[in-house]
Amino acid sequence: MDLISIRDLDKAEVEKILDSADAIHSGKKKPDHKGKIIVTLFFEASTRTKLSFQCAAERNGMQVVDFLPDVSSLKKGESFVDTIKVVEGYGDVLAIRHPVEGSVRLAADVSKKPVLNGGDGANQHPTQTLIDLFSIRKTKGRIKGLNVSLVGDLKHARTMRSLVYGLSMFGANVTLISPKGLEMPARDVEEIKKKFGSSIKVKQELDFSDADVLYVCRIQEERFADPLEAKRVSEQFRIKKDNLKGAKEDIVILHPLPKINEIESSIDDLPQAKYFEQAHYGVPVRQAVIDWALSK
Repeated sequence: MDLISIRDLDKAEVEKILDSADAIHSGKKKPDHKGKIIVTLFFEASTRTKLSFQCAAERNGMQVVDFLPDVSSLKKGESFVDTIKVVEGYGDVLAIRHPVEGSVRLAADVSKKPVLNGGDGANQHPTQTLIDLFSIRKTKGRIKGLNVSLVGDLKHARTMRSLVYGLSMFGANVTLISPKGLEMPARDVEEIKKKFGSSIKVKQELDFSDADVLYVCRIQEERFADPLEAKRVSEQFRIKKDNLKGAKEDIVILHPLPKINEIESSIDDLPQAKYFEQAHYGVPVRQAVIDWALSK
């Protein structure tokens, strides 16, 4: 079974994967896929996604084959499609990251083996969304009814695009906070509202007074034509301790990482900062995703 977009899953399937991840994390479940092989094909740089997929596979008893584009026949002109058709014969599941939107869906269309999307351009990052939902559920005990503020470049962040869908699926109240020009596309917001009847507010002020969860992503300065404007906006949307005055004492702060300077480093030591735990949850969640993909 492929996982290309969070939209490929209904609520029951998401809950099944999250419950499985919870059982794995607590030691109550240990998937056993001894003799199986995962092939990781990462055409973009990655730390957490790649390593956690590889660690998850090994903890599931699998072997890992790591495809390296820079020393592959892609350098000789072999096509992406031909590469997928060849590599699928060497493994049982493929985990792929690629800079081009839709590329992982194309890989799934031509592969007979399960394909898991580790991020395709600014499009989708479904396993990160599952990690985010798992992190919220673990730290807050629920998702339904929570007030979740998403802050940063919401136009280009694939993490945020998938997450709004997942949060709405579970009945969270979402507030989108971004600089002018970096808002999440209105058509995406309206589509999600219509599908789930969800509450999604849009604003530009860094006000988190009602937030149970604050989820931050970076301002992508490389998208700006004017470096000075990029720096100004990044500084304006940098989360500092002063921004947390008036916030709930038990607010949870999340970030998909890597973070650059969008969160003041002193916040790392606050008990509300849970982004490193969030990164570590990537292993049990991806263990559950691999188990789900190979059990279908």
